[in-house]
Amino acid sequence: MISRPPTVGFDLDMTLIDSRPGIHACYLALAERTGTYIDADLAITRLGPPLEEELRHWFPAADVPAVADVYRAMYPSIAIAATPALPGAHEAIEAVRAAGGRAVVVTAKYEPNAKLHLTHLGIEPDAVIGNLWAEAKAEALREHAASVYVGDHTGDVRGARAAGALSVTVATGPCDADELRAAGADVVLAGLGEFPEWLSAYLEAAPEAVDAPRA
Repeated sequence: MISRPPTVGFDLDMTLIDSRPGIHACYLALAERTGTYIDADLAITRLGPPLEEELRHWFPAADVPAVADVYRAMYPSIAIAATPALPGAHEAIEAVRAAGGRAVVVTAKYEPNAKLHLTHLGIEPDAVIGNLWAEAKAEALREHAASVYVGDHTGDVRGARAAGALSVTVATGPCDADELRAAGADVVLAGLGEFPEWLSAYLEAAPEAVDAPRA
């Protein structure tokens, strides 16, 4: 049996929530407000990296910080109610708790808006850390001693690797299963619906692996 309960980190967009409808609506509203064309259909196929990376496709670099502030201010009234949980999201958090562990959300999303999503959907992790992308996610994963990180993007794989955590991925975002495997994911699931069974088997088969992040 495990010598101490596991801490599991989760990404947010396209891992726990389907943020495409809300982000799509927010980009359309931003385009109308700024008078700048944004292909919202294209933008939501590239979710994962920080907002500023997407905005650089549509706005001069010097304008991006101010435009990002406008987007984030508009976001709560446009995107929160439009965004559903992905299938299995609640059950995945509950599976970690049932194992006696802690669930933390580590995301590139602006932290206040990430918390609004989770509150609206009734998803209650033990901690939420925002504004971290790819390898930078390792900072929070190490701080919380996460031995597993669950995400949907190759950037999430890099974050898990940098933290010495097991990289568990779900093929529900912009990166398909082959791309996630090629990036070095340890586990590729079709979606979070498969996570509770995987976690149970993992804890039974390799209990020592969840004690702490790998060196």
